[in-house]
Amino acid sequence: MILKLSHSPCVLVFILVVAQGVGVSCVHGQTNSPDPRVDAAIAKATSFLLTQQQASGAITDRGHENAMTALAVMAFAAVGHQPSDPTPEGAAMKKGLRYVLGPDRQDKAGYFGASDGSRMYGHGIVSLMLTEMLGMGGDDQTDEAIHKSCQKAIDLIVRSQRIKKAAFARGGWRYTPDATDSDLSVSVWQLMALRSAKNDGLDVPASTIDDAIVYLVRSFTSPVDTNGKPRQEKSGFSYEANNDNPTFTMTAAGLLAMQVCGQYDSPLVAGATEWLQEHPPEWNERFVLYGIYYYAQGMHQRGGEIAENAAKLVADKLLEKQLPEGAWLSPGGEEQNAGKVYCTAMAILSLSVKHHYLPIYQR
Repeated sequence: MILKLSHSPCVLVFILVVAQGVGVSCVHGQTNSPDPRVDAAIAKATSFLLTQQQASGAITDRGHENAMTALAVMAFAAVGHQPSDPTPEGAAMKKGLRYVLGPDRQDKAGYFGASDGSRMYGHGIVSLMLTEMLGMGGDDQTDEAIHKSCQKAIDLIVRSQRIKKAAFARGGWRYTPDATDSDLSVSVWQLMALRSAKNDGLDVPASTIDDAIVYLVRSFTSPVDTNGKPRQEKSGFSYEANNDNPTFTMTAAGLLAMQVCGQYDSPLVAGATEWLQEHPPEWNERFVLYGIYYYAQGMHQRGGEIAENAAKLVADKLLEKQLPEGAWLSPGGEEQNAGKVYCTAMAILSLSVKHHYLPIYQR
């Protein structure tokens, strides 16, 4: 059996306390009382996701079966469910894992983005889910299958970054494994998968992370000097490198991407944090749920008052938009077209950062 020892002492305490019917959460060693509104919203949301599972095991309402199933499995895991649990959630996770690990889901090159049309977005999402679930598959056979699939998926991410690209795009990823350009939106999913894989002890070349950091620096909207200090300390990140147009979603993504690359003390992290404090999420933002997901994680990693204020803002913003059935749906555009499973899973993941159940939420 492959065992993933990922939980901090705080999380172990959380698990033991929750088993006795009491809630607790931890942010960098601080213990806070749970918000009953959030717990109730999450319970309704997970119940909704259960209704969206198909006979095949896929959890989706608008296609992109690999990616949507992976997001749903992570959403269940983020609030403490495991595939081994004798519960509806545990059973749904087990069926979802079996679906994603099916012989027609990942191609011979290790790619998850072709069979469901989710491209490198979906590949990064599925790779992250599998690396997060490594050792928690519910049985030895599933864990072995996860391990084998993970390394193939991570190897593809590494190869994709090494495709010959223009100088401004080097170090990043785009829509397909052979893309010759890059954008931050695709890249952040690959980086989260790589960080999780590295935590698992899988093979992740240091040069891959080093090159990604250089790309992230180019995506910061203020130029940096030879010492890595930005000309404008308070600034954000853009969708593509060498651009001076920061957005909420990309600044939140860039903040988290720098953190998962280990750059917690970078002046870019501090600058992006300040920028986000002045530009908090608004419901009419383009890709608002996508951005809130990164914002919730990135600001949580900052700890202290920054984390507490961001968590309250995320809760207030999301809870008022939850539908009676327990789902969320973005106000428009591409996110709305992605469907309720996508929007609901992203909302659950944003609201559950405090629990630390998913290893990627830990610093």
